[in-house]
Amino acid sequence: LAKLKKQRINEKDIFDSVTQVHKRVRGAYATIGMIPGYGIFGFRDPNGIRPLILGKRTTKGGTKYMLASESVALTALGYQITRDIEPGEAVVIDRTGNVFTQQCADNPKYSPCIFEFVYFARPDSVIDNISVYKSRLRMGERLADKISREWDVNDIDVVIPIPDTSRVAALQLAHKLKVKYSEGLIKNRYIARTFIMPGQKQRKKSVRQKLSTIELEFKGKNVLLVDDSIVRGTTSEQIVQMARDAGANKVFFASAAPPVRHPNVYGIDMSSEKEFIAHDKDVGQICQAIGADKLIYQDLDDLIWCVQQGNANITEFDCSCFNGEYVTQDIDKNYLDQIESLRSDSAKQKNNTNESS
Repeated sequence: LAKLKKQRINEKDIFDSVTQVHKRVRGAYATIGMIPGYGIFGFRDPNGIRPLILGKRTTKGGTKYMLASESVALTALGYQITRDIEPGEAVVIDRTGNVFTQQCADNPKYSPCIFEFVYFARPDSVIDNISVYKSRLRMGERLADKISREWDVNDIDVVIPIPDTSRVAALQLAHKLKVKYSEGLIKNRYIARTFIMPGQKQRKKSVRQKLSTIELEFKGKNVLLVDDSIVRGTTSEQIVQMARDAGANKVFFASAAPPVRHPNVYGIDMSSEKEFIAHDKDVGQICQAIGADKLIYQDLDDLIWCVQQGNANITEFDCSCFNGEYVTQDIDKNYLDQIESLRSDSAKQKNNTNESS
């Protein structure tokens, strides 16, 4: 305010500030803020990598507004979806309920993160007019088509999802293959997501605490385990062994996403590139590493198709963790080396040691 030489700001001042942010900052961001005594604001990166949505609710006291990253946050509180905030766009809502919007980026484009649809978003969310649930149904269908082409489906006795995010894809896959579907793995909801846990030892321990098997669904059967993706492979290896311990005859493994081979630099704390199980291995080597009898991945073109069917107007997605192509076009080897030095298990363990000493 001192710089603006005024007592109170207005929507134009906020839009000007967001415009300057877009010029200075490169990457993925969806930002929401509150200005005491004035109102709330939100804005989205010019590539639309991260989601942001606006909703409203009419009450006796007037119309209320809410900004969130996923539509389920709105609907759970009784808000109706108004629309997605566009890439580079900012919205300002003052305390009296006036809504102002403005495009604050020079060359905005839609390149949403496809991993939101694979894993992060809840299935009942709608992002950029794309149903996450229907996207995952299509992932199951396309993966079933690939399995039918490359495997003998008669070898599969039962399809079992690795809870929770693979359930929708696995159910549709089983339906398409006409194979029994079963909830043979039960999840402990009090264990955090294992793929971002620091330390291989902790991840292995957490998998056994996180999941337990129903032996009746495994014993003597050829089981097809379906997961949303494979990152480090630690979880996959442990679950394959759990299936064998439960008496499975053969253990097949299917991933609803392609191999994760590259680091994500847009807000997902995945491990360093060298710690991805697919980093320097082909599918056969990965299969051997996780101890499965067979392994199959979704093709990237099929994954893009599965999501794009929800909104034909979006022609590009951030698939960098699968193909190494970064939509901001400013990621070089030096930056990736820096990420490597910060995200590797050894770096995290060193930081933990320094903090505790």
